[in-house]
Amino acid sequence: MPGQNLTRAEARERAGIVQARSYDVELDLTTSATTFASRTTIRFGATPGASTFVDLIAPAVHAVRLNGRDLDPAAVFADSRITLDGLAADNELVVAADCAYMNTGEGLHRFVDPVDGEVYLYSQFEVADSRRVFAVFEQPDLKATFTFTVTAPAHWTVISNSPAAAEPEPVPGAVNRNGRDTGARRWAFAPTPPISSYITAVVAGPYAEERRELTSVDGRTIPLGVYCRASLAQHLEADEIADITRAGFAFYERVFDRPYPFEKYDQIFVPEFNAGAMENAGAVTFVESYVFRSAVPQATVERRAVTVLHELAHMWFGDLVTMRWWDDLWLNESFAEFQSTRATAEATRWASAWTTFQSLEKRWAYAQDQLPSTHPIAADIRDLEDVEVNFDGITYAKGASVLRQLVAWVGQDEFDAGVRAYFAKHAWGNTSLADLLSELETTSGRDLSAWSRLWLEQAGVTLLRPRIATDADGVITAFDVLQEVPDEHPVARPHRLAIGGYDVAADGTLVRAWREELDVDGPVTPVPALVGRPRPALVLVNDDDLAYARIRLDEPSRATAAAHLAGFTSSLPRSLVLAAAWDGTRDGEMSARDYVDMMLRYLPHETDSTVVQVQLRQLRTALDLYVAPEHRAQAAAAAADRLAALLGDDSEVAGGSDTQLQLLKAFAIHASTPAQLDLVADLLDGRRTLPDRTIDTDLRWELLTSLVVGGRAGEAEIAAQLTADATATGERAAAAARAALPTPEAKAAAWANLLDRDDLPNAVQAATIAGFGRVQDLSLLLPFVEPYFASLERVWASRTNEIAQNIAFGLHPLELTGDARVDVVARTERWLAEHPDAAPALRRIVAEQGDDARRALAAQEADRRRG
Repeated sequence: MPGQNLTRAEARERAGIVQARSYDVELDLTTSATTFASRTTIRFGATPGASTFVDLIAPAVHAVRLNGRDLDPAAVFADSRITLDGLAADNELVVAADCAYMNTGEGLHRFVDPVDGEVYLYSQFEVADSRRVFAVFEQPDLKATFTFTVTAPAHWTVISNSPAAAEPEPVPGAVNRNGRDTGARRWAFAPTPPISSYITAVVAGPYAEERRELTSVDGRTIPLGVYCRASLAQHLEADEIADITRAGFAFYERVFDRPYPFEKYDQIFVPEFNAGAMENAGAVTFVESYVFRSAVPQATVERRAVTVLHELAHMWFGDLVTMRWWDDLWLNESFAEFQSTRATAEATRWASAWTTFQSLEKRWAYAQDQLPSTHPIAADIRDLEDVEVNFDGITYAKGASVLRQLVAWVGQDEFDAGVRAYFAKHAWGNTSLADLLSELETTSGRDLSAWSRLWLEQAGVTLLRPRIATDADGVITAFDVLQEVPDEHPVARPHRLAIGGYDVAADGTLVRAWREELDVDGPVTPVPALVGRPRPALVLVNDDDLAYARIRLDEPSRATAAAHLAGFTSSLPRSLVLAAAWDGTRDGEMSARDYVDMMLRYLPHETDSTVVQVQLRQLRTALDLYVAPEHRAQAAAAAADRLAALLGDDSEVAGGSDTQLQLLKAFAIHASTPAQLDLVADLLDGRRTLPDRTIDTDLRWELLTSLVVGGRAGEAEIAAQLTADATATGERAAAAARAALPTPEAKAAAWANLLDRDDLPNAVQAATIAGFGRVQDLSLLLPFVEPYFASLERVWASRTNEIAQNIAFGLHPLELTGDARVDVVARTERWLAEHPDAAPALRRIVAEQGDDARRALAAQEADRRRG
């Protein structure tokens, strides 16, 4: 039996039989609090006499009618499929079912706001969850038009891909059994253009609404809607969202030379969303943590802008033109990631967006590309389970990095011309990578087959380092760029990159004296243009970050960086130097304590919010995993003391600044000594204040959780704070804090909530997992090592993909790596050896965690050698 999976071979076979034309989807959201009525009418062409299946996941199927012939649901419906035999050239299928609301962020998610008791719904269909809401041919290449009709409580707002055809009509005598009974109305939406089912959408509830509009390049007025829950409406920055959207529209319509392809553009911030956002055509959903009720780092504000522009780019690349199968998911996401970063840098106030990309996205890509599960950018996606775990650093960040490298090679104008031709030729259709490359070859005049083979069809990341010889006067006599390839993926690639030479000015700043752009290929690339020049104080290979490659500094450059890291006047080269240091730490070439010391010395001088954010995340990883266990307590206490000093009245960090906020959050995470916890308590209670900093609601939770982890607060304090903040965010924070209580009983209760309950909402699950791992005494986690491995296959078989992945990733005992009481690497390898037939996607997750543990052991040994 197929269960809920679908293979690429099955999808190809079905696409050879079926031509989807239209869907009429009727949903009644008033029937109950657990299920809703779904009636789907599908009109499609087919090979006469052939058989196929339609997809549906539903607790009850009441009727199936094919071409006027009633089929027995008990006979034709099993697992996630309805079998269809004896097809005609033209067919009409009608399916009536009860579908289930979800609390996992998949299908039609149902949420009850604890503030006012109101019900909110939103759909999330990627990868293959539209079948949880209506009967459908669930694959991206069977595009069709979709017409939604939705019956919902009368006081709700209902949003779909197209505008409503008319004002919603009251339903006489209707009773709402899904939340507050205000009767019902019926919304009828206009048909969509031909689109894939995974980008259709239904969002419903008493959402607060802000209306704006813009003028498209073709003269149309495009309505803009910005929505969130009513209890968050006071924090919704609709003007900011609309301004970024207008900038994105103008940028993309110019660059793509094509008007926005849909009739309206709604952006809805929804609760308990699993990802950052989803590119539903004309009705984009966002995680509602982008509605800021408390102060957030500017890095988060910038990330929201990039996300807005990422989803907008998808309206052309992904929605107008769509991948044929999930093999080309990477192109969908990489293109949006590349273009949204470009748009952010060129069309918004975040001109340093490429620094953000280097710090955040490429760091993710480099780490992912060194895992045993790394894969070519153009991945081999055999089935739906493969794609579910492929929303990774290769698909998003490496792909976008390689596109940037391609632009550097073929030229920006030639790249843009190829993309315009691609949209013109394939609008409303489905494509593969070959279709895009064909257009780029035409506009650039280059043969891209070799480039594609090296960059897209083979995995791995190379390492670049300079080799410099000088004479007695410090003049360069030889300069080579060395390219080192990993043993597992021995592929040397061509790189278009720049080399920068920096000198230290009289005021201590690092000034770029020269820049040399060139092509690097093979193990050794001589750079004769640099011979005869004075050797600069710092040489930076891959300056401007054009190439996708890890880098190292030579010894004189490392010494200059250590002494003058704050001297860079631009954030990008500073970020590249920091990335090289972190990469060396991960590879066991640099002591983790040396990295921590260097980073904490320079951090007060960093002006880029995302760089600060990334460095503080890496601080946590270094202290928790890479510092040798026997040195960890001392190193962690020293780091927290440094963070506390940077928060002091005489600190070089400005009061009320973005850096101050991030340092405070980091201090709350790392505080462990009695004096440090005293400071946390004083900040929480108001006995101590920081310059120009208000301890707002979210900071209160972070400080309280710090005290909980340190054993200085407990259930009474958590309950009191939840009473003061009886919101969805408060409930998640309380779940995390309760899971962080440093007692065996609290850990056992959190474990039971995660493993034994199936009603825990996805967002609460994620918060509980995060709190469970917050410990100062690692012995609290030891009892759960064996239960974790024993539960994996049961969890994978019984939970939805999203929930199962969270458990498999989040509860692996990685934190215990290096602990003498358990061999995490050996235990992980034993599970893999004993479960060769486990689901490949599950084996991949476990193998990745095992590799992270091996890397941590190597880093700990390097730190140990420091003494």
